[in-house]
Amino acid sequence: MAPSNHTGRSCAQVPAVIASLWLFARVGRPSRHRPCFLLACLLGALLSGCQTGTAPSLALATEGGDAWTFDKLIAGTYTAGGCDEVVLHSTTASVRAWTGEQRFQAKVPLQSGNNRLEATCLSAGAEEGRTAAQQWDVRLQDMPKAWIRTRIDANTVWLNAGRSELAQGVPAPIIHYEWRARPGNPEPLRLAAGDTTLDRQAAEGKQQRLRAPAADGEYYVTLRITDALARADESTAVFRVEHGRPVEVELAREHPAWVDSAVVYGVVPYFFGPTGFVDVSARLDEIAALGATAIWLSPVTAAPADDFGYAVTDPFRLRPRFGSAADFRALVERAHALGLRVIMDFVPNHVSDQHPYYLHAERFGQRSPYYDWFDRDAAGEVTSYFDWDNLKNLNYDNPEVQNYILTASAYWIKTFAIDGFRVDAGWGVRQRAPEFWRRWREELKRIKPDLLLLVEASARDRFYADNGFDAAYDWSDKLGEWAWQGAFEAGQPVDLGQLRAALSTRNADRAPGALIFRYLNNNDTGERFISRYGPGLTRVAAALLFTVPGIPLIYTGDEIGAKFEPYDEGPPLIWHDQAGLTPYYTRLAHLRRTTPALWSPRLVLVGNDRENKALSFVRPGDTPEQTVLVVLNFSSQPLKVTLAHSDDAAGAIPSDRLSDLLSGETVTLDPRQPTLRLPAYGVLILRESEN
Repeated sequence: MAPSNHTGRSCAQVPAVIASLWLFARVGRPSRHRPCFLLACLLGALLSGCQTGTAPSLALATEGGDAWTFDKLIAGTYTAGGCDEVVLHSTTASVRAWTGEQRFQAKVPLQSGNNRLEATCLSAGAEEGRTAAQQWDVRLQDMPKAWIRTRIDANTVWLNAGRSELAQGVPAPIIHYEWRARPGNPEPLRLAAGDTTLDRQAAEGKQQRLRAPAADGEYYVTLRITDALARADESTAVFRVEHGRPVEVELAREHPAWVDSAVVYGVVPYFFGPTGFVDVSARLDEIAALGATAIWLSPVTAAPADDFGYAVTDPFRLRPRFGSAADFRALVERAHALGLRVIMDFVPNHVSDQHPYYLHAERFGQRSPYYDWFDRDAAGEVTSYFDWDNLKNLNYDNPEVQNYILTASAYWIKTFAIDGFRVDAGWGVRQRAPEFWRRWREELKRIKPDLLLLVEASARDRFYADNGFDAAYDWSDKLGEWAWQGAFEAGQPVDLGQLRAALSTRNADRAPGALIFRYLNNNDTGERFISRYGPGLTRVAAALLFTVPGIPLIYTGDEIGAKFEPYDEGPPLIWHDQAGLTPYYTRLAHLRRTTPALWSPRLVLVGNDRENKALSFVRPGDTPEQTVLVVLNFSSQPLKVTLAHSDDAAGAIPSDRLSDLLSGETVTLDPRQPTLRLPAYGVLILRESEN
């Protein structure tokens, strides 16, 4: 605790002063009462001014440290009766504190970088005490914030920067607004007045009007604002053109168009080679050729050496084990050049027990400025989920924690142009601070509207689609349980009843159009699917993965039948396709990307006479010609399957003459008794024949 630096006279001088006074009284003018009277008066005055132990003292409640705010809440204590008021002084301002019950507290303005802070005790306007100075390092960048309002009026698109915010620490007026089209729009964007094309020349001003373009698709416009201190920020707006008409995009709920046909490839750098990012970059051509449209990187931020990566020690820093920032930037740029988007695994729920803030809080307790960064139980112990003792839950009631996570998320978008996040344990943050996710989404989509925001939580829970996420996991209502899990048991026939139930779930809480992240393998599924069920069942399950609604995932090595467990962290795979799966996955991914009926959320189960072994369903298209019929044989024996007639028009068989999109062969059906023959673990993906 920092002591008060009171400047009164020392009581140790009192005996000597008394002796001097007594001598003066004895040699002065005779008077019977004068010596005692004079001594009492002067002694009383002396004692009232010396430090006797009742002089005011005050101390700050915590030490200094990192701050993730521009108005730091500072608290402390003072001795009773000594202070009329307490004033807190920072590098930028002085603030009068609330006082009561020998405590004081105030929000103190700070600025980016280092700040000196101290408190003073005032009595009758005079300073009676002062704390030792503290240093606070504000880690936030002090800059304005660009915001764009988008409005559609007939064939005019209005863009307005009026919501833009001044810098928080040192506000300065915004003096420049610059608008430009983001590269890659379906056609050039033109201002409503004149013939200026934003693709070639930036426009200036707080508001702009654009002519609605004719070509359908999504259009992006970036605003750059600059304030009087030359600090700048950017935001990007999006609107859509449908059937030649402009339409507003509801960023709070709508996902970007590229996600509809997305195929995600999960990348675990450990299995690509010893040089991490460089080794992953070297395989991006193969991943793109496979048909993937995005890669999901398992955690690559700083973590203990023996950890897979979810025990984060610094969300702003890359793991040296995987390479440098330059290596990572080269990976992202190479991916983008190949048409691959880059999704990062991000961990907002917790930090490692080796995180410097947690270590400081453990060492210094409530004297640590990071004590309140962690969620604590009634006994004051930091909470963890399950047996994750090394993963310490963050306290989202602390505004600085929220700023920390927001800033870390934005850092990877702004610095490395990444295209989205897979959010680890997003359900945990929801349990403690459900309102945070909407704020998080708004901030990130302000920067880059076409991010994919994927949460590790069940897609059956409407909350996630309504509160920040484009997609969620193919889980049951039970946390972490794969929705298809009950259908597959090693050595047992596939339980197609459970599989149909999982596919037809119409949970009342599921948001309309909510995207489902589908997988056979991921980081948490342990032994690989092919290891448990063999290549035959793997092929038919993969076909199901790519033909049901949602976003299909190919996890590291699925396309070569790799057998490993992710948390073993290596050794690197030998990229040899022993099971002949690479051409198969390539064909499935190609069909996913080029068949619009497979992008929709609609699926209609179709009955058949072998329902214990075969699964059949229709993916309705916008036209009968686009509708797709899928029939899957989950048994190890050839089957003859007769389809039932559907009472649902959307589930009608497309035609009596169909083309198998996998093999290219033509299949003819008798409309009175549509029967199909499938080999063992056979797959048919049928659409009306063009011939």
